[in-house]
Amino acid sequence: MTRLQGKVAIVTGAASGIGEAIARRFAADGAHLVAADVQDARGQALVASLGDQTSYCHCDVGREPDVHGLIAHAVERFGRVDVLVNNAGSPGPGGPVEGVDVEAFDSTIGVLLRSVFLGIKHVAPVMKRQGSGSIVSTASVAGLRTGFGPHVYSAAKAAVIHLTHSVAMELGESGVRVNCICPGGIATPIFGKGFGLAPEAADRTVDLMKQVLPSMQPLRRAGLPQDIANAAAWLASDESSFVNGHALVVDGGLTGGRMWSEVLQRRGMLEAAMRSVT
Repeated sequence: MTRLQGKVAIVTGAASGIGEAIARRFAADGAHLVAADVQDARGQALVASLGDQTSYCHCDVGREPDVHGLIAHAVERFGRVDVLVNNAGSPGPGGPVEGVDVEAFDSTIGVLLRSVFLGIKHVAPVMKRQGSGSIVSTASVAGLRTGFGPHVYSAAKAAVIHLTHSVAMELGESGVRVNCICPGGIATPIFGKGFGLAPEAADRTVDLMKQVLPSMQPLRRAGLPQDIANAAAWLASDESSFVNGHALVVDGGLTGGRMWSEVLQRRGMLEAAMRSVT
């Protein structure tokens, strides 16, 4: 495919999970790619597998000098930036709110929200000079509805969605589009990391999640990283050139409400109760 032929794209959190899928899809679609992560060995292996049109850059997305350097690296290597995907993520602390450690709170906000702000801040001047560009951030259905993620994670993702809406109204006037994607249950290592597993062990939980997730939404299969990569490729491409300030939900119907089979089951229980009265 050549959907992104000639475009220069940056993907953060590109070494694994959704970020890796997006990076591979963009490269397959013809983009020149800068893959960014803190997992250097994985990131460099990814770039080696994708060919000469890709470059790796170590980037701690919560640190402004790193993000500034990432954008500069892309411009120096490829001359411009057409697409920025703010994808790097972390599950953050779970459990009751009274047990959330303040340092863990700050760290999670740094990875999930501060990073998105920094990416937008430093790519905006480049894209405004060009008069074009697409910024895509990974949000979550947890930012739209309660009960789909830990408190801090959910709050950060809600902020990403609103930041997307807000900045889209500014940068859109310069021809730069700002959108985000809200994944539902996607089978990635983040679930294992949320339970404190090391990266290698978390990788082994993906097959388990593929078995668990299908029961959670009307479309009876697990969401896959490729599903989010497909959405990101569309938002990055000229095919979505009139889409700005949008939170694209990719969740198999998870946020739609009760599944019809559950509605029928509850209706049957109610009918039985009514018959017992008469």
